[in-house]
Amino acid sequence: MRVLVIEDEPDLLASLAKILRENGYAVDRAEEGQEGLLKAETWNYDTIILDVMLPRLDGWELLRRLRKTKTTPVLMLTARDAVEDRVRGLDNGADDYLTKPFELIELLARLRALIRRTAGNALPTIEIGDVLVETASRTVSLAGRQVALTAREYSLIEFLALHRGRLVTRSTLYDHLFDEDAVTLSNLLDVHVSNIRKKLGHRFIITRRGHGY
Repeated sequence: MRVLVIEDEPDLLASLAKILRENGYAVDRAEEGQEGLLKAETWNYDTIILDVMLPRLDGWELLRRLRKTKTTPVLMLTARDAVEDRVRGLDNGADDYLTKPFELIELLARLRALIRRTAGNALPTIEIGDVLVETASRTVSLAGRQVALTAREYSLIEFLALHRGRLVTRSTLYDHLFDEDAVTLSNLLDVHVSNIRKKLGHRFIITRRGHGY
């Protein structure tokens, strides 16, 4: 899943990007509002983490403009804990709200919940035949036995599982699984899909030639 973090505190921005990547997310970053809005309008992110107090364009105004064209789920971060501020953020189109300081484990849980709900799957587990995908622990089991996966393989499985029954194009997968700094190869998806099929069965991912999966 690809996440945009818009935060002007360098240490917090670096820390968030690091922990998100360690948890399998592709991460883009922006340190001020105008840059954040441009990226948010350009790419189809799975979630945006948005600080309120930003230079050039604050989080509330950024969100107001973004909602004219995008429905991307937004988790707002702020040091403000007044009820009025939380209400303002939610009324302006935020999907969730977290005040600083916060625990990273709670941030990750809120992100997972936002992504599941946006995909129409509120439950933390996805069952497809003998395959069980557990989004909280980021694990996959086959017939009750956990399957060893790389972080990228898990991310690919989770994205396809959340969109099961729908055609997902190769370009969509590249957009959601790799961040702006990633160097990707044209056959990289084929390699990952091949490895997943060896572990979960050839029919787990079906190719629609010329279209996607």
